[in-house]
Amino acid sequence: MPTVTILPQGWQFTASLDTTLLAAAELAGIRLLSSCRNGTCRSCLCHMPKGKVRYTVDWPGVSLDERLDGYILPCVAVAESDVTLQARAVRKVQS
Repeated sequence: MPTVTILPQGWQFTASLDTTLLAAAELAGIRLLSSCRNGTCRSCLCHMPKGKVRYTVDWPGVSLDERLDGYILPCVAVAESDVTLQARAVRKVQS
């Protein structure tokens, strides 16, 4: 299973090959900024300096320029390799 690292905190978790990065983060107790969860609102938009993902929808709300600059929508992205994300407004849920 791919390992996901959240920067700048350095938090890590694994993501199965059939779970979105947003859902995998939540399973690990990490809250990423999100709203619609279907790839349209862009609340979860974040930079991916390292890794490879595939999308669960045909038309996620990321422009070609944003994709080329390494931006993704974790609500509809599934890791295909280890991934590093620079995510806004994240917090770790205390258990």
